[in-house]
Amino acid sequence: MKHYNLSKLFKILCALFLFSVNLEAMDLPNFTELVANNGAAVVNISTTKNNHDRQMPRFPPGMQIPEGTPFDELFEHFFNSPGRRSQPYESHSLGSGFVLSSDGYILTNHHVIKNADKIIVRFSDHNELEAKILGSDDRSDVALLKVEATNLSSVKFGDSTQLKVGEWVLAIGSPFGFDYSATAGIISALGRSLPSDSYVPFIQTDVAINPGNSGGPLFNINGEVIGINSQIYSRTGGFMGLSFAIPMDIAMDVVAQIKAQGYVSRGWLGVAIQNVTHELAESFGLEKPRGALVSKVLTGSPAAKAGLEPGDIILTFDSKIVLTSSALPPIVGRTLIGKSVDIMVMRNNTRKIIQVTIKELPKSDEMARYNGNMGFSIDDRLAIEIVNLSNEQRENFTIPNGGVVVVKVSSGHAATAGLRPGDLILSINNYKITDTKHFLALTKILPEGKAIPLLVHRGNSAIFLALRITSGGK
Repeated sequence: MKHYNLSKLFKILCALFLFSVNLEAMDLPNFTELVANNGAAVVNISTTKNNHDRQMPRFPPGMQIPEGTPFDELFEHFFNSPGRRSQPYESHSLGSGFVLSSDGYILTNHHVIKNADKIIVRFSDHNELEAKILGSDDRSDVALLKVEATNLSSVKFGDSTQLKVGEWVLAIGSPFGFDYSATAGIISALGRSLPSDSYVPFIQTDVAINPGNSGGPLFNINGEVIGINSQIYSRTGGFMGLSFAIPMDIAMDVVAQIKAQGYVSRGWLGVAIQNVTHELAESFGLEKPRGALVSKVLTGSPAAKAGLEPGDIILTFDSKIVLTSSALPPIVGRTLIGKSVDIMVMRNNTRKIIQVTIKELPKSDEMARYNGNMGFSIDDRLAIEIVNLSNEQRENFTIPNGGVVVVKVSSGHAATAGLRPGDLILSINNYKITDTKHFLALTKILPEGKAIPLLVHRGNSAIFLALRITSGGK
Protein backbone atom coordinates (compact mmCIF):
# COMPACT_ATOMS: atom_id res chain seq x y z
CA MET A 1 0.00 0.00 0.00
CA LYS A 2 1.26 3.46 -0.93
CA HIS A 3 1.51 6.06 1.85
CA TYR A 4 1.07 9.82 1.20
CA ASN A 5 2.74 12.62 3.11
CA LEU A 6 -0.35 14.61 4.22
CA SER A 7 1.72 17.57 5.36
CA LYS A 8 3.37 17.89 1.95
CA LEU A 9 0.03 17.52 0.16
CA PHE A 10 -1.51 20.26 2.32
CA LYS A 11 1.35 22.64 1.47
CA ILE A 12 0.90 21.98 -2.25
CA LEU A 13 -2.84 22.68 -2.06
CA CYS A 14 -2.25 25.91 -0.14
CA ALA A 15 0.29 27.04 -2.72
CA LEU A 16 -2.14 26.34 -5.56
CA PHE A 17 -4.89 28.24 -3.77
CA LEU A 18 -2.68 31.29 -3.18
CA PHE A 19 -1.52 31.19 -6.80
CA SER A 20 -5.12 31.22 -8.06
CA VAL A 21 -6.01 34.08 -5.70
CA ASN A 22 -3.05 36.09 -6.96
CA LEU A 23 -4.11 35.47 -10.56
CA GLU A 24 -7.60 36.80 -9.82
CA ALA A 25 -6.16 39.82 -8.03
CA MET A 26 -3.99 40.57 -11.06
CA ASP A 27 -7.18 40.85 -13.15
CA LEU A 28 -8.80 43.40 -10.81
CA PRO A 29 -8.21 47.07 -11.65
CA ASN A 30 -6.06 49.30 -9.48
CA PHE A 31 -7.65 52.76 -9.30
CA THR A 32 -5.05 54.43 -7.09
CA GLU A 33 -3.23 56.18 -9.95
CA LEU A 34 -6.51 57.25 -11.55
CA VAL A 35 -7.72 58.89 -8.32
CA ALA A 36 -4.34 60.55 -7.69
CA ASN A 37 -4.24 62.00 -11.22
CA ASN A 38 -7.84 63.27 -11.32
CA GLY A 39 -8.79 64.21 -7.77
CA ALA A 40 -7.71 67.83 -8.21
CA ALA A 41 -10.08 68.26 -11.18
CA VAL A 42 -13.14 67.20 -9.17
CA VAL A 43 -14.89 69.96 -7.21
CA ASN A 44 -17.45 70.33 -4.48
CA ILE A 45 -20.39 72.59 -5.35
CA SER A 46 -22.52 74.27 -2.69
CA THR A 47 -25.44 76.56 -3.48
CA THR A 48 -27.46 79.11 -1.55
CA LYS A 49 -31.02 80.12 -2.36
CA ASN A 50 -32.71 83.09 -0.74
CA ASN A 51 -36.31 82.26 0.10
CA HIS A 52 -39.01 84.70 1.12
CA ASP A 53 -41.95 82.45 1.82
CA ARG A 54 -41.36 80.81 5.21
CA GLN A 55 -44.70 81.05 7.03
CA MET A 56 -44.57 81.59 10.79
CA PRO A 57 -47.20 80.04 13.08
CA ARG A 58 -50.33 82.07 13.79
CA PHE A 59 -49.34 82.39 17.45
CA PRO A 60 -46.20 81.48 19.43
CA PRO A 61 -45.71 77.75 20.21
CA GLY A 62 -47.77 76.58 23.16
CA MET A 63 -50.20 79.51 23.04
CA GLN A 64 -53.71 78.20 22.29
CA ILE A 65 -56.07 81.12 21.70
CA PRO A 66 -59.60 80.55 20.35
CA GLU A 67 -60.79 82.51 17.35
CA GLY A 68 -63.83 84.76 17.35
CA THR A 69 -63.03 86.62 20.57
CA PRO A 70 -63.03 90.40 21.02
CA PHE A 71 -59.23 90.25 21.27
CA ASP A 72 -58.67 88.83 17.76
CA GLU A 73 -57.53 92.14 16.31
CA LEU A 74 -55.12 92.75 19.18
CA PHE A 75 -53.56 89.28 18.91
CA GLU A 76 -53.26 89.60 15.14
CA HIS A 77 -51.40 92.88 15.55
CA PHE A 78 -48.80 91.49 17.95
CA PHE A 79 -48.39 87.89 16.83
CA ASN A 80 -49.52 87.65 13.22
CA SER A 81 -48.32 90.80 11.51
CA PRO A 82 -46.98 90.56 7.91
CA GLY A 83 -43.44 91.11 9.16
CA ARG A 84 -43.76 88.17 11.53
CA ARG A 85 -45.69 85.88 9.19
CA SER A 86 -43.16 85.98 6.37
CA GLN A 87 -39.44 85.93 7.11
CA PRO A 88 -36.64 85.36 4.63
CA TYR A 89 -34.35 82.37 5.06
CA GLU A 90 -31.61 80.60 3.17
CA SER A 91 -31.67 77.05 1.85
CA HIS A 92 -28.54 75.16 0.86
CA SER A 93 -27.73 72.22 -1.38
CA LEU A 94 -24.62 70.21 -2.05
CA GLY A 95 -23.31 68.49 -5.17
CA SER A 96 -20.23 67.72 -7.22
CA GLY A 97 -18.72 68.82 -10.50
CA PHE A 98 -15.50 68.70 -12.48
CA VAL A 99 -13.21 71.09 -14.35
CA LEU A 100 -13.55 70.91 -18.13
CA SER A 101 -10.64 73.20 -18.96
CA SER A 102 -7.85 75.00 -17.14
CA ASP A 103 -9.47 78.42 -17.71
CA GLY A 104 -12.35 77.73 -15.32
CA TYR A 105 -15.18 75.97 -17.17
CA ILE A 106 -16.95 73.51 -14.85
CA LEU A 107 -19.62 70.93 -15.57
CA THR A 108 -22.32 69.73 -13.17
CA ASN A 109 -26.02 68.79 -13.09
CA HIS A 110 -28.81 71.26 -13.72
CA HIS A 111 -30.64 70.09 -10.60
CA VAL A 112 -27.57 70.84 -8.44
CA ILE A 113 -27.63 74.58 -9.23
CA LYS A 114 -31.32 75.06 -10.08
CA ASN A 115 -32.73 78.35 -8.70
CA ALA A 116 -29.45 79.07 -6.87
CA ASP A 117 -28.69 82.69 -5.93
CA LYS A 118 -25.07 81.91 -5.09
CA ILE A 119 -22.77 79.05 -6.16
CA ILE A 120 -19.49 78.29 -4.41
CA VAL A 121 -16.98 75.90 -5.96
CA ARG A 122 -14.48 74.33 -3.56
CA PHE A 123 -11.32 72.71 -4.92
CA SER A 124 -9.19 69.93 -3.47
CA ASP A 125 -6.73 72.49 -2.04
CA HIS A 126 -9.68 74.04 -0.10
CA ASN A 127 -9.64 77.15 -2.28
CA GLU A 128 -13.17 78.49 -2.86
CA LEU A 129 -14.41 80.54 -5.82
CA GLU A 130 -17.85 81.89 -6.68
CA ALA A 131 -19.18 80.57 -9.99
CA LYS A 132 -21.62 82.02 -12.47
CA ILE A 133 -24.01 79.99 -14.61
CA LEU A 134 -23.25 80.25 -18.32
CA GLY A 135 -26.17 78.00 -19.22
CA SER A 136 -28.27 75.19 -17.85
CA ASP A 137 -30.44 72.61 -19.60
CA ASP A 138 -33.27 70.99 -17.66
CA ARG A 139 -34.05 68.29 -20.24
CA SER A 140 -30.54 66.80 -20.17
CA ASP A 141 -29.81 67.86 -16.55
CA VAL A 142 -26.52 69.51 -17.58
CA ALA A 143 -25.21 72.89 -16.40
CA LEU A 144 -22.09 74.81 -17.43
CA LEU A 145 -20.43 77.05 -14.83
CA LYS A 146 -17.48 79.45 -15.00
CA VAL A 147 -15.04 80.58 -12.32
CA GLU A 148 -12.39 83.25 -12.73
CA ALA A 149 -9.20 81.18 -12.57
CA THR A 150 -6.31 79.90 -14.67
CA ASN A 151 -4.06 76.84 -14.67
CA LEU A 152 -6.69 74.63 -13.07
CA SER A 153 -6.34 70.84 -13.19
CA SER A 154 -8.84 69.48 -15.71
CA VAL A 155 -10.14 66.09 -16.79
CA LYS A 156 -9.62 64.13 -20.01
CA PHE A 157 -12.64 63.09 -22.06
CA GLY A 158 -13.40 59.57 -23.23
CA ASP A 159 -15.62 58.35 -26.05
CA SER A 160 -18.95 57.42 -24.46
CA THR A 161 -20.19 55.97 -27.75
CA GLN A 162 -17.66 53.12 -27.47
CA LEU A 163 -18.66 51.90 -24.01
CA LYS A 164 -19.39 48.24 -23.36
CA VAL A 165 -21.48 46.59 -20.69
CA GLY A 166 -19.25 45.00 -18.05
CA GLU A 167 -16.30 47.41 -18.21
CA TRP A 168 -14.97 48.98 -15.02
CA VAL A 169 -15.87 52.57 -14.06
CA LEU A 170 -15.12 54.82 -11.10
CA ALA A 171 -16.91 57.83 -9.62
CA ILE A 172 -15.46 60.65 -7.52
CA GLY A 173 -17.75 63.01 -5.64
CA SER A 174 -19.07 64.29 -2.32
CA PRO A 175 -21.78 61.88 -1.10
CA PHE A 176 -23.49 63.33 1.99
CA GLY A 177 -20.73 65.97 2.07
CA PHE A 178 -17.83 63.52 2.35
CA ASP A 179 -15.49 65.21 -0.14
CA TYR A 180 -13.51 63.30 -2.76
CA SER A 181 -15.00 59.88 -2.10
CA ALA A 182 -14.16 57.29 -4.76
CA THR A 183 -16.49 54.39 -5.57
CA ALA A 184 -16.08 51.77 -8.30
CA GLY A 185 -18.21 49.29 -10.22
CA ILE A 186 -19.11 48.22 -13.73
CA ILE A 187 -21.37 49.42 -16.50
CA SER A 188 -24.63 47.50 -16.07
CA ALA A 189 -26.47 48.67 -19.20
CA LEU A 190 -26.37 51.31 -21.93
CA GLY A 191 -29.01 53.52 -23.51
CA ARG A 192 -31.37 53.42 -20.54
CA SER A 193 -34.46 55.61 -20.84
CA LEU A 194 -35.96 57.06 -17.65
CA PRO A 195 -39.56 58.34 -17.46
CA SER A 196 -38.62 61.95 -16.75
CA ASP A 197 -35.67 62.18 -19.17
CA SER A 198 -36.54 60.97 -22.66
CA TYR A 199 -33.70 62.88 -24.36
CA VAL A 200 -30.85 61.15 -22.50
CA PRO A 201 -29.76 57.54 -23.17
CA PHE A 202 -28.35 56.97 -19.67
CA ILE A 203 -25.37 54.82 -18.71
CA GLN A 204 -26.52 52.44 -15.97
CA THR A 205 -23.88 51.34 -13.45
CA ASP A 206 -23.68 49.63 -10.06
CA VAL A 207 -21.27 52.30 -8.75
CA ALA A 208 -22.34 53.51 -5.30
CA ILE A 209 -23.90 56.94 -5.88
CA ASN A 210 -25.61 58.92 -3.10
CA PRO A 211 -26.91 62.49 -2.53
CA GLY A 212 -23.95 64.80 -3.09
CA ASN A 213 -22.48 62.71 -5.93
CA SER A 214 -24.74 64.46 -8.45
CA GLY A 215 -22.75 66.30 -11.10
CA GLY A 216 -19.55 64.41 -10.43
CA PRO A 217 -17.51 62.56 -13.08
CA LEU A 218 -17.70 58.89 -14.06
CA PHE A 219 -14.28 57.66 -15.26
CA ASN A 220 -13.33 54.69 -17.40
CA ILE A 221 -10.32 52.53 -16.53
CA ASN A 222 -8.07 54.87 -18.58
CA GLY A 223 -8.89 57.87 -16.39
CA GLU A 224 -11.16 59.50 -18.98
CA VAL A 225 -14.55 61.00 -18.09
CA ILE A 226 -17.30 59.14 -19.94
CA GLY A 227 -20.32 60.36 -17.99
CA ILE A 228 -21.84 62.71 -15.40
CA ASN A 229 -23.39 60.97 -12.39
CA SER A 230 -26.97 62.19 -12.30
CA GLN A 231 -29.58 59.90 -10.74
CA ILE A 232 -30.19 56.78 -8.70
CA TYR A 233 -33.12 54.42 -8.48
CA SER A 234 -34.02 53.97 -4.84
CA ARG A 235 -36.95 53.09 -2.61
CA THR A 236 -35.13 54.33 0.48
CA GLY A 237 -33.42 57.52 -0.73
CA GLY A 238 -30.01 55.84 -0.61
CA PHE A 239 -27.99 53.70 -3.01
CA MET A 240 -29.59 50.39 -4.04
CA GLY A 241 -27.29 49.27 -6.86
CA LEU A 242 -28.82 51.29 -9.72
CA SER A 243 -27.01 54.48 -10.75
CA PHE A 244 -27.43 56.50 -13.93
CA ALA A 245 -24.95 58.79 -15.67
CA ILE A 246 -25.33 61.20 -18.59
CA PRO A 247 -23.03 60.14 -21.48
CA MET A 248 -20.29 62.68 -22.20
CA ASP A 249 -21.16 62.92 -25.88
CA ILE A 250 -24.61 64.23 -24.84
CA ALA A 251 -23.10 66.56 -22.22
CA MET A 252 -20.48 68.01 -24.56
CA ASP A 253 -23.14 68.70 -27.19
CA VAL A 254 -24.97 70.74 -24.54
CA VAL A 255 -21.72 72.54 -23.63
CA ALA A 256 -21.05 73.43 -27.26
CA GLN A 257 -24.55 74.89 -27.71
CA ILE A 258 -24.37 76.88 -24.48
CA LYS A 259 -21.01 78.36 -25.47
CA ALA A 260 -22.24 79.15 -28.98
CA GLN A 261 -25.73 80.52 -28.30
CA GLY A 262 -26.35 80.49 -24.55
CA TYR A 263 -29.10 77.88 -24.65
CA VAL A 264 -29.84 74.38 -25.96
CA SER A 265 -32.10 73.65 -28.93
CA ARG A 266 -33.35 70.21 -29.94
CA GLY A 267 -34.94 68.65 -32.93
CA TRP A 268 -38.66 67.87 -32.75
CA LEU A 269 -40.76 65.35 -34.66
CA GLY A 270 -44.07 65.68 -32.83
CA VAL A 271 -45.34 62.17 -32.15
CA ALA A 272 -46.35 60.12 -29.13
CA ILE A 273 -44.76 56.67 -29.31
CA GLN A 274 -44.80 53.31 -27.52
CA ASN A 275 -42.87 50.06 -27.56
CA VAL A 276 -43.75 47.26 -29.96
CA THR A 277 -44.69 44.06 -28.12
CA HIS A 278 -44.62 40.55 -29.62
CA GLU A 279 -48.38 40.69 -30.19
CA LEU A 280 -48.22 44.14 -31.80
CA ALA A 281 -45.30 43.09 -34.01
CA GLU A 282 -47.35 40.17 -35.32
CA SER A 283 -50.42 42.34 -35.87
CA PHE A 284 -48.41 44.93 -37.83
CA GLY A 285 -46.56 42.41 -39.97
CA LEU A 286 -43.13 42.52 -38.30
CA GLU A 287 -41.02 39.40 -37.86
CA LYS A 288 -39.98 40.47 -34.33
CA PRO A 289 -40.57 43.41 -31.95
CA ARG A 290 -38.62 46.48 -33.03
CA GLY A 291 -39.12 50.17 -33.79
CA ALA A 292 -41.27 52.90 -32.26
CA LEU A 293 -45.03 52.63 -32.72
CA VAL A 294 -46.72 56.00 -33.35
CA SER A 295 -49.81 56.29 -31.14
CA LYS A 296 -50.50 59.98 -31.76
CA VAL A 297 -49.41 62.65 -34.23
CA LEU A 298 -49.52 66.18 -32.82
CA THR A 299 -51.44 68.75 -34.81
CA GLY A 300 -49.20 71.17 -36.70
CA SER A 301 -46.05 69.18 -35.94
CA PRO A 302 -43.36 68.20 -38.48
CA ALA A 303 -44.70 64.63 -38.36
CA ALA A 304 -48.22 65.79 -39.23
CA LYS A 305 -46.98 67.91 -42.14
CA ALA A 306 -44.90 65.00 -43.46
CA GLY A 307 -47.86 62.61 -43.39
CA LEU A 308 -46.97 60.30 -40.50
CA GLU A 309 -50.01 58.50 -39.12
CA PRO A 310 -50.99 56.69 -35.90
CA GLY A 311 -50.13 53.03 -36.43
CA ASP A 312 -46.90 53.74 -38.31
CA ILE A 313 -43.92 51.91 -36.86
CA ILE A 314 -40.71 53.94 -37.20
CA LEU A 315 -37.91 51.50 -38.12
CA THR A 316 -35.13 53.93 -39.08
CA PHE A 317 -34.60 57.65 -38.63
CA ASP A 318 -32.01 59.42 -40.78
CA SER A 319 -30.43 56.01 -41.58
CA LYS A 320 -30.17 55.17 -37.85
CA ILE A 321 -31.87 51.95 -36.79
CA VAL A 322 -34.59 52.41 -34.13
CA LEU A 323 -34.70 49.22 -32.07
CA THR A 324 -37.00 50.49 -29.30
CA SER A 325 -39.24 53.49 -28.72
CA SER A 326 -36.82 54.89 -26.11
CA ALA A 327 -34.06 55.06 -28.75
CA LEU A 328 -35.96 57.56 -30.94
CA PRO A 329 -36.15 60.78 -28.82
CA PRO A 330 -32.36 61.15 -28.33
CA ILE A 331 -31.78 60.65 -32.07
CA VAL A 332 -34.43 63.22 -33.00
CA GLY A 333 -33.26 65.64 -30.31
CA ARG A 334 -29.72 65.75 -31.71
CA THR A 335 -30.88 66.28 -35.31
CA LEU A 336 -30.11 69.73 -36.76
CA ILE A 337 -33.03 72.14 -36.88
CA GLY A 338 -34.32 72.49 -40.45
CA LYS A 339 -32.71 69.27 -41.68
CA SER A 340 -34.80 67.03 -43.94
CA VAL A 341 -34.43 63.37 -43.01
CA ASP A 342 -35.82 60.09 -44.32
CA ILE A 343 -37.90 57.95 -41.98
CA MET A 344 -38.63 54.32 -42.78
CA VAL A 345 -41.96 53.18 -41.40
CA MET A 346 -44.00 50.02 -41.51
CA ARG A 347 -47.54 50.88 -42.65
CA ASN A 348 -50.16 48.32 -43.59
CA ASN A 349 -47.56 45.53 -43.73
CA THR A 350 -45.46 47.56 -46.19
CA ARG A 351 -42.25 49.51 -45.62
CA LYS A 352 -42.48 53.14 -46.69
CA ILE A 353 -40.02 56.07 -46.78
CA ILE A 354 -41.33 59.42 -45.53
CA GLN A 355 -39.30 62.62 -45.64
CA VAL A 356 -39.75 65.05 -42.74
CA THR A 357 -38.21 68.43 -42.00
CA ILE A 358 -37.24 68.69 -38.34
CA LYS A 359 -38.27 71.75 -36.34
CA GLU A 360 -37.02 73.05 -33.00
CA LEU A 361 -38.58 71.49 -29.93
CA PRO A 362 -41.10 74.01 -28.57
CA LYS A 363 -40.73 75.44 -25.10
CA SER A 364 -42.75 73.80 -22.37
CA ASP A 365 -45.42 76.49 -22.24
CA GLU A 366 -45.86 76.33 -26.05
CA MET A 367 -46.26 72.55 -26.24
CA ALA A 368 -49.87 72.48 -25.02
CA ARG A 369 -51.26 73.96 -28.24
CA TYR A 370 -49.76 71.08 -30.23
CA ASN A 371 -50.94 68.33 -27.94
CA GLY A 372 -54.65 68.62 -28.63
CA ASN A 373 -56.63 66.38 -26.32
CA MET A 374 -53.50 64.96 -24.74
CA GLY A 375 -52.76 68.43 -23.34
CA PHE A 376 -49.38 67.64 -21.76
CA SER A 377 -47.94 70.82 -20.32
CA ILE A 378 -45.56 72.18 -17.72
CA ASP A 379 -46.67 74.94 -15.36
CA ASP A 380 -43.43 76.77 -14.53
CA ARG A 381 -45.10 78.99 -11.96
CA LEU A 382 -46.23 76.03 -9.83
CA ALA A 383 -43.37 73.72 -10.93
CA ILE A 384 -45.66 70.85 -11.98
CA GLU A 385 -46.33 68.79 -15.11
CA ILE A 386 -49.95 68.05 -16.01
CA VAL A 387 -52.03 66.21 -18.61
CA ASN A 388 -55.68 66.21 -19.54
CA LEU A 389 -57.95 63.46 -18.33
CA SER A 390 -58.45 60.59 -20.73
CA ASN A 391 -61.98 59.40 -21.48
CA GLU A 392 -61.32 56.31 -19.36
CA GLN A 393 -60.25 58.46 -16.42
CA ARG A 394 -63.36 60.59 -16.74
CA GLU A 395 -65.48 57.44 -16.50
CA ASN A 396 -63.50 56.02 -13.58
CA PHE A 397 -63.62 59.28 -11.64
CA THR A 398 -67.22 60.04 -12.77
CA ILE A 399 -66.14 63.63 -13.49
CA PRO A 400 -68.01 65.19 -16.40
CA ASN A 401 -66.62 68.73 -16.20
CA GLY A 402 -62.91 68.08 -16.60
CA GLY A 403 -59.77 68.56 -14.56
CA VAL A 404 -56.06 67.86 -15.01
CA VAL A 405 -53.86 65.04 -13.75
CA VAL A 406 -50.53 65.85 -12.06
CA VAL A 407 -47.71 63.69 -13.48
CA LYS A 408 -44.71 65.39 -11.83
CA VAL A 409 -44.16 67.77 -8.91
CA SER A 410 -40.86 69.64 -8.56
CA SER A 411 -39.69 71.86 -5.71
CA GLY A 412 -41.97 74.89 -5.64
CA HIS A 413 -45.32 76.32 -4.52
CA ALA A 414 -47.36 73.23 -5.45
CA ALA A 415 -45.01 70.91 -3.55
CA THR A 416 -45.19 73.18 -0.51
CA ALA A 417 -48.98 73.01 -0.64
CA GLY A 418 -48.81 69.20 -0.59
CA LEU A 419 -49.67 68.39 -4.22
CA ARG A 420 -48.51 64.91 -5.35
CA PRO A 421 -48.07 63.06 -8.66
CA GLY A 422 -51.33 61.26 -9.48
CA ASP A 423 -53.53 63.97 -7.94
CA LEU A 424 -56.47 65.08 -10.05
CA ILE A 425 -56.92 68.86 -9.78
CA LEU A 426 -60.61 69.74 -10.05
CA SER A 427 -60.62 73.45 -9.26
CA ILE A 428 -58.26 76.28 -8.38
CA ASN A 429 -59.33 79.46 -6.60
CA ASN A 430 -62.92 78.14 -6.85
CA TYR A 431 -62.80 77.95 -10.66
CA LYS A 432 -63.64 74.52 -12.11
CA ILE A 433 -60.91 73.37 -14.48
CA THR A 434 -61.74 72.12 -17.97
CA ASP A 435 -58.29 71.21 -19.35
CA THR A 436 -54.59 72.04 -19.24
CA LYS A 437 -54.98 75.20 -21.30
CA HIS A 438 -57.61 76.49 -18.89
CA PHE A 439 -55.46 75.56 -15.89
CA LEU A 440 -52.40 77.40 -17.26
CA ALA A 441 -54.49 80.51 -17.88
CA LEU A 442 -55.82 80.44 -14.31
CA THR A 443 -52.42 79.97 -12.65
CA LYS A 444 -50.98 82.95 -14.53
CA ILE A 445 -53.45 85.31 -12.81
CA LEU A 446 -53.23 83.92 -9.27
CA PRO A 447 -52.51 86.66 -6.73
CA GLU A 448 -49.31 86.59 -4.70
CA GLY A 449 -49.19 86.31 -0.93
CA LYS A 450 -52.73 84.97 -0.57
CA ALA A 451 -53.82 81.41 0.24
CA ILE A 452 -55.72 79.93 -2.72
CA PRO A 453 -58.04 76.88 -2.36
CA LEU A 454 -57.04 73.93 -4.56
CA LEU A 455 -59.59 71.10 -4.84
CA VAL A 456 -57.88 67.76 -5.46
CA HIS A 457 -59.20 64.24 -6.00
CA ARG A 458 -56.79 61.83 -4.31
CA GLY A 459 -57.42 58.12 -3.87
CA ASN A 460 -61.09 57.68 -3.08
CA SER A 461 -61.76 61.15 -1.71
CA ALA A 462 -61.58 64.84 -2.51
CA ILE A 463 -59.54 67.23 -0.39
CA PHE A 464 -58.72 70.93 -0.37
CA LEU A 465 -55.11 72.16 -0.30
CA ALA A 466 -54.03 75.71 0.50
CA LEU A 467 -51.79 77.08 -2.25
CA ARG A 468 -49.83 80.26 -1.67
CA ILE A 469 -47.91 82.03 -4.47
CA THR A 470 -44.99 84.01 -3.10
CA SER A 471 -42.57 86.39 -4.75
CA GLY A 472 -38.89 85.68 -5.06
CA GLY A 473 -38.98 82.44 -7.00
CA LYS A 474 -40.86 79.16 -6.95
